[in-house]
Amino acid sequence: MRFLLKTIDRCCHSGIVSVSSMLPSALCPARLIRHQRLYALAVLLALSACAPALFAAQHVVVPHGEKGGLPRGEKHEGRREIDQLEEKWRNAVLTGNITTMESLLSEDYISISASGTLQTKEETLARMRNPRRHITALEISDSKVRFYGTTALVTSFAEVTGVNAEGEAIGNFRYTHVYARNAQGQWKIVSSESSRIRPPAPRK
Repeated sequence: MRFLLKTIDRCCHSGIVSVSSMLPSALCPARLIRHQRLYALAVLLALSACAPALFAAQHVVVPHGEKGGLPRGEKHEGRREIDQLEEKWRNAVLTGNITTMESLLSEDYISISASGTLQTKEETLARMRNPRRHITALEISDSKVRFYGTTALVTSFAEVTGVNAEGEAIGNFRYTHVYARNAQGQWKIVSSESSRIRPPAPRK
């Protein structure tokens, strides 16, 4: 882009206003410096004028119903599917249904128990087969589902009554299930973690 700079020849005291681009060799040192400064200023002003158009060209419009995640309709359908899977998981725990639990868990499933121990899918299923372990009541509430692409994060509150290998298991827990959608479009539980809610200590 050729910029026409209007300068006054103060160095040579001609007082003539110039609107043509002069070669550096034709300028005296003082006038050359002023010429370079004005040229740089003109470039900056031109870039500033073009900036809004450049930003507008790069602006990405998010379609209605999307906020960087799944579309609204797909998210609603995903929430309904996750809720159904959570109910299947609850019933499998209550009835000791190994087949259903096996279909819900991914092959690389990892669980972190309330005591902090790690369990694989096979270890989780083996624990369910233990006749000394039986959950008689499992009430789920305050469930929240969040989606991150092909991953769904479920947090819930659980009231548990039953018997485990160590004896009676009664208490309130917060648990997290992490679902991932595989290549076949199926949601699988890839990770879970539970934390026992301790009653508040009595005030002294």
